[in-house]
Amino acid sequence: MKFDAVYYEPDSLSYTLGEQLKEQFSSLPWIPIASHNSIKEMQEKPNSEFGRMKRNLIIGIRKTHKYEENHKVSDYLVPYTSSGCTAMCLYCYLVCNYNKCAYLRLFVNREQMLDRLIKKSMKSVQPLAFEIGSNSDLVLENTITQNLLYTIPRFVEEGRGKITFPTKFDMVEPLLGLEHGGRVIFRMSVNPQPIISRIELGTSSLKQRIQAVNEMCEAGYPCGLLIAPVIMVDGWKKLYTELLEELESGLSAKMKREMFLEIILMTYSYVHRAINQDAFPGAEDLYDQERMTGRGRGRYCYRPEVRAEAESFLRAEIKRILGDVQILYIS
Repeated sequence: MKFDAVYYEPDSLSYTLGEQLKEQFSSLPWIPIASHNSIKEMQEKPNSEFGRMKRNLIIGIRKTHKYEENHKVSDYLVPYTSSGCTAMCLYCYLVCNYNKCAYLRLFVNREQMLDRLIKKSMKSVQPLAFEIGSNSDLVLENTITQNLLYTIPRFVEEGRGKITFPTKFDMVEPLLGLEHGGRVIFRMSVNPQPIISRIELGTSSLKQRIQAVNEMCEAGYPCGLLIAPVIMVDGWKKLYTELLEELESGLSAKMKREMFLEIILMTYSYVHRAINQDAFPGAEDLYDQERMTGRGRGRYCYRPEVRAEAESFLRAEIKRILGDVQILYIS
């Protein structure tokens, strides 16, 4: 990845990872900031600068460590080593939290965060699962920080239970030889290639994602697929049938035998519309007045009857094409 500049909290350079990043990006301008959460220069930029803003790397210290209960693949959502992303998916849920400042932030205090995670895992009577990738894409981040190479062996050796993370990227080769003990759940997000090309800007192709999840499954990682988010563009039923057919033909026998599915229908927002209209004027508007309704705080979701139709269609097509694969939930 190429960045234009690094904005950094000066104290971040007192950490090992901060020193490593300083050397790694020594050729770029380094601009000191008081807080990664409040960069006035960025906040004052117009929405049209959204794409260019993502060419800046932000380095800081994570100060918020509150775990949130989650009852899907994991028991807790864990604030971890990054937030934001370099990709520009037009529906990105991080935009709801960070508005146009959804650029990649790296947090250098990884030792502190992993120590806390291991301690939490050891205190529980029952083994827990921890989602460490809810605020960013850790496969993408790993290409810069190697944080997964740090996290996975230490957690497996010192912790209890499991960790999990999703991705839209295929750069998994560094993970294939790690000792994971079957305690790292790898989840690949998939969508029809036309949606990836038009809407999931800057991410890996569907074929690359299928190859990557096959490799992770072969390496012994428990693996699942997120069909997410399901977006009801014109001709969506045909697109998702074609996606399932491509999965059936492209996934390995082991992956099809062992995998699980998560299905998430798209949530959109007023903030997305405002940014996308200015930053990507040629992009399609994902807001569908006929199919969507308000969900509070400026957000939109598909109407209950539309969601019910989508769920019925997807369950039937999954059954027809992929067989009795486990569907954890549709939300």
